[in-house]
Amino acid sequence: MTKPRISATQWIGIAMVLGIALGYLFPAADFPGLASAEKAVSAVFLRMIKSLIVPLLFSTLVVGIAGHGDDMKKVGRLAFRSILYFEVVTTLALVVGLLAVNVIKPGVGINLAVASADKGAEFAKTQVTFSGVIEHMVPQSFFEAATHNEVLQIVFFSILFAVGLSRVQGKPKQVMLDFCESLSEVMFKFVGIVMAFAPFGIGAAIATTIGASGLGVLKNLLILVGTLYGALVVFVLGVLLPIALAARIPLRAFWSRVKEPWLIAFSTASSEAALPLAMQSLEKFGLPKRIIAFVLPTGYSFNLDGSTLYLAVASVFAAQAGGIDMSIGNQLLMMLTLMLTSKGVAAVPRASLVILSGALAMFGLPLQAVAVILGVDALMDMARTSINLLGNCLATAVMARWEGEFPEHPVAADGA
Repeated sequence: MTKPRISATQWIGIAMVLGIALGYLFPAADFPGLASAEKAVSAVFLRMIKSLIVPLLFSTLVVGIAGHGDDMKKVGRLAFRSILYFEVVTTLALVVGLLAVNVIKPGVGINLAVASADKGAEFAKTQVTFSGVIEHMVPQSFFEAATHNEVLQIVFFSILFAVGLSRVQGKPKQVMLDFCESLSEVMFKFVGIVMAFAPFGIGAAIATTIGASGLGVLKNLLILVGTLYGALVVFVLGVLLPIALAARIPLRAFWSRVKEPWLIAFSTASSEAALPLAMQSLEKFGLPKRIIAFVLPTGYSFNLDGSTLYLAVASVFAAQAGGIDMSIGNQLLMMLTLMLTSKGVAAVPRASLVILSGALAMFGLPLQAVAVILGVDALMDMARTSINLLGNCLATAVMARWEGEFPEHPVAADGA
């Protein structure tokens, strides 16, 4: 009788537990050499992930679009449906966050006198506007966008390149399609190699966080963290689950494919870290490449369910902590502002804090709240990033169903 193998998901779970224990038992202040090594291992893993994003996105998008011949109506229809879906779902995320923070009131009783406004001002310096986001979507150089891993710019360039390629006839088109198909196959193998290193990178990332902040990062501002996690659970059960049921997505098989990239997103708090494996998992699930390659990366800019819900909670938390009674009208206006300015900034470090600080400054709310939130932002970042990933994977499956290309027999992961 053969022993059951430990799955990749189980290895990641084990690595997370060991990382927490390592960070707690060997704090960074007492063991700087070990902390430096942990940080290096984590950085190496994230760099490996980032190195494959651009070629993977480019090759799969070009094959997915140009491989369909000259029928660009499919591309336009998919784009319209995707954006419509993204806006509806992110609006619902804002509503859930707004209701949660107004019912629980986590900011009441918080003392902002000990917090510094300098932290908030640091993030508020980065001005993010809707017009700026639209301009930022278009790359001035493909190589510059590739260097900085600007996902939305890569998607924009790849779509135009694929449309141009679809208008080419004969051998040049076939040569380019063959090249992109070959590149795509190689990059998916590359994903498998990198994922073998995932438990080490994820364990090191968790150890670095706990070692630097202690277990206090898991306890401070418990009500705020609890409000966010509770609101995210309500959002998943009250919004994403009904959508999945309405679209007739087989939940067990879907989750069996999504849980591993979800764990990576949660443990690393990095959308980029989970993107390649999510694309590979959804393809194994049976979804068409062209839909995966368009919807998933585009959703990372336009369908940040977890981040928009977090922004709703954090912005009203700041008002409550500052003793400012915002009317429902002002709250709704701030939510509209957040919904517009939060698009296309996923690649900005601590993007949510940048958007939050700008909104607080715009509406005259205390920037000291950002300094308070920073104490537990690592823990909240893990939650919102993992929900971003889950929401985008579901959006991809829903779009496949809407396009009439959902697999008749979806393939669950082994052991599901």
